[in-house]
Amino acid sequence: MNNKEVIISGLHIDLTEALKNLVNEKTEKLFQHEERIIRMRVDLEYNLNKGHGKTEEFIAKGHIEINGAPLVVSVASEDLYKSIDEMIIKLDRKLRRRSRLYRVKRKQPHEVDVPSRLPKVSAA
Repeated sequence: MNNKEVIISGLHIDLTEALKNLVNEKTEKLFQHEERIIRMRVDLEYNLNKGHGKTEEFIAKGHIEINGAPLVVSVASEDLYKSIDEMIIKLDRKLRRRSRLYRVKRKQPHEVDVPSRLPKVSAA
């Protein structure tokens, strides 16, 4: 297990140990890909839409606190496990994109302002 903090909360849903273990297992992959993650919060939510069809909906929201702007993803589907899987995939995609942009910015040459008159240095 990693030493990073993962906060798991449920709204209108009972969080079982199996569900918590599944979320922790899935989020480990994200911590392996990016070491700059400070904290991660996963919110699991159950909604019963009381319309004509009375459809059930499970929503998985992921919040990653990282240096810079936080990453926030929300996925809704009819299956809780599918929502969790899709949320992890989206967060992983966002993390990889951010780290790739970070590397590209780091490797780009920058202009250096050199004064027109440099001081003379004596050779020792």
